[in-house]
Amino acid sequence: MGLFILRRTGVMILTALCLTFIVFFMTNLYPNLEKLAKTQGDMRMSDEAVASWLESRGYMEPLALKYGQWLGVAPGWVKDTRDGIRGRCIKGAVTPEIAAEAQRFCGILQGDWGYSTVSKTDVNNVIWKRLGLTGKLMFWVLVLMVPTALIVGILAGMREGSATDRSLSTVSILTTATPEYVSGVIFIAVFASQAVGLRWFSGTANAAMEDATFRNFFLPVLTISLYGMGYIARMTRASMTEVMAAQYIRTARLKGVSFANVVLKHALRNALIAPFTVIMLQFPWLLNGVVIVETLFSYKGFGSLLVDSAGNNDIEMLLAVSVVSVVVVLVTQLISDIGYVFLNPRIRIS
Repeated sequence: MGLFILRRTGVMILTALCLTFIVFFMTNLYPNLEKLAKTQGDMRMSDEAVASWLESRGYMEPLALKYGQWLGVAPGWVKDTRDGIRGRCIKGAVTPEIAAEAQRFCGILQGDWGYSTVSKTDVNNVIWKRLGLTGKLMFWVLVLMVPTALIVGILAGMREGSATDRSLSTVSILTTATPEYVSGVIFIAVFASQAVGLRWFSGTANAAMEDATFRNFFLPVLTISLYGMGYIARMTRASMTEVMAAQYIRTARLKGVSFANVVLKHALRNALIAPFTVIMLQFPWLLNGVVIVETLFSYKGFGSLLVDSAGNNDIEMLLAVSVVSVVVVLVTQLISDIGYVFLNPRIRIS
């Protein structure tokens, strides 16, 4: 197991480097850099002025060197400009004496995520706050979505073809087929608008960023949960149906084991292997796929930060968002692979 985890961690790091390099390459294309220079300087800047602005801020360094500086494995750039000494590890333009005392390496590995050209602050001050807000939303979504989906899937798969199976399967398909922007609008119109009169919940989750309550936070949680719930329930139902038809289940029934014990002690553990993978896949989806819900309910989380960074050409912020997203995807996949072994001892690591 230790060797397996070590090997998978190595592959995970290599994959993360490849993916982040692709994002780094795309965000550092010259048209993006030119747009950044004109946004930060003057939209009527000449090509020479744009090149001078980019050169003075280290954007014209070779791509591989810039990537190494961003990671923190290569010394940060230093430029002597008319305003003073500028550098990646230097905030603003300073005197040579102050520049000499600055650290040489300042990248992701040193905990320096860069400087946001839009919010005019360190990326660290923004990204972790937004990630915490989405983490709070993810937690309550999982609390509602996972147990409900598993119960629905197990009840449907216990007796294939029954009225309960058909009813629950229909509900699962409907929830999966209904996009969040449709169900969210319906919930707001029915439960939060003056038109219907059922003002049970708040139509916005903006207040939930500081103080989450049942009234201002339940609708976005329910909107996201319903969409993912149907997918997990259908996968659980299919897995449960397959297990219930297995030979060892029929043998246990013939031995006189009660139906409840057959389900709980024999079928359930094997039936949860496939849904476990689906549940782990919900983490990357929840992290970046809730943009619509966050926008609909005015909740400024990680998803909306991704959209804002891309729309405003905030390169450093966009790179930081991509790193967090890649790490979450790879870590959840590693946990999923390890979980296979514990859920089913018959699975062996070669």
